[in-house]
Amino acid sequence: MKKTTEKISPKTKPQVNSTKPKLIVGNWKMNPWRISEADALFESARAQAESLKNTTLVICPPVVFLQSFFWRLSHSGKQGGKLLLGAQDTFWELEGAHTGEISPFMLSSVGAKYVIVGHSERRARGDTAEVVNKKTQVALKLGFTTILCVGEGARDEDGDYYGFIKDQILVALDKTPKRLLKQLVIAYEPLWAIGDKATHPIYPRDLYEMVIFIRKVLSDSFGRKTADEISILYGGSVDETNAEGFLTDGHADGLLVGRASLDAKKFKQITEIAEKL
Repeated sequence: MKKTTEKISPKTKPQVNSTKPKLIVGNWKMNPWRISEADALFESARAQAESLKNTTLVICPPVVFLQSFFWRLSHSGKQGGKLLLGAQDTFWELEGAHTGEISPFMLSSVGAKYVIVGHSERRARGDTAEVVNKKTQVALKLGFTTILCVGEGARDEDGDYYGFIKDQILVALDKTPKRLLKQLVIAYEPLWAIGDKATHPIYPRDLYEMVIFIRKVLSDSFGRKTADEISILYGGSVDETNAEGFLTDGHADGLLVGRASLDAKKFKQITEIAEKL
């Protein structure tokens, strides 16, 4: 595979928009298992969101909690400020005999405005590139802000992982009308830097290089203006100790937070960091 280091030189790198509002997404995954714990976490996020001005906060809980949270936002008299709801995944068909799947129409009916597609854990469980494309297309067409996750399992000295990231983006967005990309968010999650099996953490300077590369890929396919408007998040072992570095030196437009989003105190600290920036 052709090396791609020349694509991220200072002469070709797209503009990074430092004035773009920050986006903090809490991906709860399959947690917590008690509704009381979920309610407490949600209320903490809602209380904080009421004072946010420069940051949008999105909570992506297990789908069984969405209706309850939507009701709380709709009927309590407090809309939660910049707090929005999202789903961790969606199916690409709108209805039919698909046991166990969740239709995007169902997600919309319970207040989901965002949806995560192509998360590394979903890909590991069988979501192929074709499946990710189908989910991305239907989510964008139905008006969801779609968080497309991309990321490499390992880094090689020749830089072939750049080609892997490029393919993930272009296949997922194949045949996407340019007008729909205003609803797109890219979340970069390097598997080698995530969780207990991480070989080492990613450094902000390495993240910045990837942010530049992702914008270049988008710029080549959809134009520089469109590429610069798309938010790029970082996801992978984010916590209150490294969030600022990813947002400043790493030039991420926001964060996809996993484990730390289940700790109300830590998640609040992360959001406060984004807000002050």
